[in-house]
Amino acid sequence: MRRILTMSLGIFALDQITKLFVVELLDLKTRLAIDVLPPLVNFRMAWNEGINFGLMSGLEVDAMRWFLIAVSIVISGWVLWWGRNFSSWFGAFLIGCIVGGALGNTVDRVVYGAVADFLNMSCCGFRNPFSFNVADIAIFIGAFGLVLFSERLNRRA
Repeated sequence: MRRILTMSLGIFALDQITKLFVVELLDLKTRLAIDVLPPLVNFRMAWNEGINFGLMSGLEVDAMRWFLIAVSIVISGWVLWWGRNFSSWFGAFLIGCIVGGALGNTVDRVVYGAVADFLNMSCCGFRNPFSFNVADIAIFIGAFGLVLFSERLNRRA
């Protein structure tokens, strides 16, 4: 469990530091767009009040916000409980990615009222309309890794 908590804290810190730097220090929240390595990597400010890709963002904002905060905390707790017996660093990393990412986005909902998304990647004539953040990447890596490798991860009896 210690490994999982360490990984979760690391992912959470990385997410919050990148958001602080890009959204606050580079002032993306007012500038709205910064080209970093166009067209591959750009910062585009997006406030996600819903779930992935803004789904359910048209519903009552404040009620949805607190509902999603509660769901995130419950799911994070369940994932911690479920993965508590993973004995490998890889398993702890995957669980830590999910929990740290989910809690990073939860803090955004508490502080800003929405998740701060800012990374945008496009390529080869395709303009991606969506933005995401480090927490989203971590959650994807953790969930995808668990789907692929959960049967092979070392678990203590």
